[in-house]
Amino acid sequence: MSKVFVLNGWAASEEAWSLCRFRRERVFSYVEQLDGEPEKVIAAEDDVVLVGWSMGGSSAMRLALRWPEKIRGLVLVAATPRMMEDKPAGWRGMSERRLAALKKGLLMTGGGGFFGPPAGLPNPYIVDDEANLDRGLGYLVATDLRSSLLECEALRTKGERVRLFQSEHDGIVRPENATFLEEVFRGAKLRMIPGVEHALPIFIPEMIDSAVEEVSV
Repeated sequence: MSKVFVLNGWAASEEAWSLCRFRRERVFSYVEQLDGEPEKVIAAEDDVVLVGWSMGGSSAMRLALRWPEKIRGLVLVAATPRMMEDKPAGWRGMSERRLAALKKGLLMTGGGGFFGPPAGLPNPYIVDDEANLDRGLGYLVATDLRSSLLECEALRTKGERVRLFQSEHDGIVRPENATFLEEVFRGAKLRMIPGVEHALPIFIPEMIDSAVEEVSV
């Protein structure tokens, strides 16, 4: 039976996954990802499913590139191989000014109401130590997995066990990024979600549960 590991987003709390019912071994915080904790765990495993949201989706792809033979399936939620814009390549992404504004907004709201989750839903965000927030932003600025993904044939052929979820109106990860991933992972299933923002784990938990089940068998 595959072991399922979750890689959380930048400035995200475990509450982001509280509505999801799929069995998971562990939720890695973004700080644990920066500290290399997932690598220590995955190195000792043989059959894993990785579920990654936002920055965690980038981490999941990075782990899959390192150990494609260990990966049974991937569920990538509002994930991107490159967060930042790349104008020469025509890649839509974030500007560093926009990333700084996200951090400021998070700190100003104390994590509450960040991106305005509807009443009655858990707040998926936390306020962490400012140094950790900056470390996470540094990772997002520096990371670009596009070429590595295109070159890794062992991973690209696993598309039938890859599920992609993307909001049509995501102000953080552009919908075109998900289309790129659909092309990378041949045979992957992409679901474009209307009417919600970036925090998909609290908006579509049942869909994510089903996706994890599909790629785990």
